[in-house]
Amino acid sequence: MKNPIKIIWMAAGVVFLVIGAVGVALPVLPTTPFLLLASFCLAKGSRRLHEWFVGTKLYQNHLDSFVRNRAMTLKTKLGILFPASAMLLLAFAAMQNVYGRGFILFLILFKYIYFFTCIRTIRKEA
Repeated sequence: MKNPIKIIWMAAGVVFLVIGAVGVALPVLPTTPFLLLASFCLAKGSRRLHEWFVGTKLYQNHLDSFVRNRAMTLKTKLGILFPASAMLLLAFAAMQNVYGRGFILFLILFKYIYFFTCIRTIRKEA
């Protein structure tokens, strides 16, 4: 019988993969974080499934440069930052608590600082 923990990792990886793939078409849903989670979970669950995922166009287009070089294109960075910021701004508008609003503003600021200081920006390869 297969290890139940590996099955859970594989199932989580497939769920994150589907969410990430949907995020390619829906600008509100960030693609890269879900694909990173999918890659992590699939690596824990199944070597064969992870190798398949690494060979897909989805992985090549959205994660390969980040995984290899800890770098992203400006388009990828903005594709992650803008939808996430929009969701946080919606939460900010709905929240009445001053401390909660301050925390949301801190998160937005931290995201942008982290993405533009800790992750290199590269040009899109031809």
